[in-house]
Amino acid sequence: MKATTRLHEAGQSIWLDNITRDLLTSGTLARYIDELAVTGLTSNPTIFDQAIESTGAYDEAIRARIGEDLEGEDLFFELALEDLRAAAAAFQPIHERTGGVDGWVSLEVSPLLADDAESTIAAAKDLFARAEVPNLFIKIPGTSEGLAAIEECIFAGIPVNVTLLFSREQYLAQAEADLRAIERRLEAGLDPAVGSVASVFVSRWDAAVRDEIPAELENRLGIAVAKRTYAAYRELLDSPRWQRLAAAGGQPQRLLFASTGTKDPQASDVLYVTALAARQTINTMPEKTLLAFADHGSFDELLSPDGGHGEQTIAAAAQAGVDVDALALRLQQEGAEAFERSWHGLLECIARKTDVLVAAK
Repeated sequence: MKATTRLHEAGQSIWLDNITRDLLTSGTLARYIDELAVTGLTSNPTIFDQAIESTGAYDEAIRARIGEDLEGEDLFFELALEDLRAAAAAFQPIHERTGGVDGWVSLEVSPLLADDAESTIAAAKDLFARAEVPNLFIKIPGTSEGLAAIEECIFAGIPVNVTLLFSREQYLAQAEADLRAIERRLEAGLDPAVGSVASVFVSRWDAAVRDEIPAELENRLGIAVAKRTYAAYRELLDSPRWQRLAAAGGQPQRLLFASTGTKDPQASDVLYVTALAARQTINTMPEKTLLAFADHGSFDELLSPDGGHGEQTIAAAAQAGVDVDALALRLQQEGAEAFERSWHGLLECIARKTDVLVAAK
């Protein structure tokens, strides 16, 4: 039995952090579902940018829209929704079999709206309605500016993937928004079962402190922060407040480990998968990491609900001079800026590709 299947059977969902048209049309995604226990996927602007720029997979779809007055974001979302509808259809049996717990795909709202809650809410509603599939998460950053949009979208019944979380405190802030939204739905007589996930980013911690910490702490801080967040997550699920909502039919927000590809070439290529095997969670993996774990991955035990020994590592990092709270905020801000840069790069890529196809027509 492959390590991915064993991990899935142990209680952690395995998602693919990738989507391209070739992945869908070649049968590769279907094979990953059947053979590697993949039960969902995530996407981001960089993934689409690379796929559109480096392959001809989207040329026909772009060419077909020449003359429709579609450009920029409008054209991108048309292309992305085509892919995500196909992926959602592939995961639909899993979504139905698990009662909406698993089998999701994700699409990000424009990062240019990050500081505008009302526009983010409107965009999220529009994208979810246009997709016309039930198993689509709309990705919204879990920044302080994004919390209002997260709450209102979940209250409106829109499934949300809360992204760009880097600490326990950021996780808890968005969890409060999720809980308030579900409580409001119950008060309004609405179905409280609205899917959501909270995505905590892992490997960026270690890349950020590589030159600041002693060798014995290398590639350990991101795991420690993820463990601390997992402990808060399990504590929330056991809380009387959540238990009341669960009894009324609420669907628990799941914790998702993101940015789990190893960036240090000297470290194990499955480092973050092995270390963060945990029940009731999701690990979304780059394709390279997924294939590596299926080939030679293993895990000895699952995380304990208290997160294990993460606090010791965080304390050691603080003693070495790392301000963990300040770094979490910095990483979130840098992540938001990187998303915006990727978005601009994606739109420029689509414009270039369109110009080339128009010239060749």
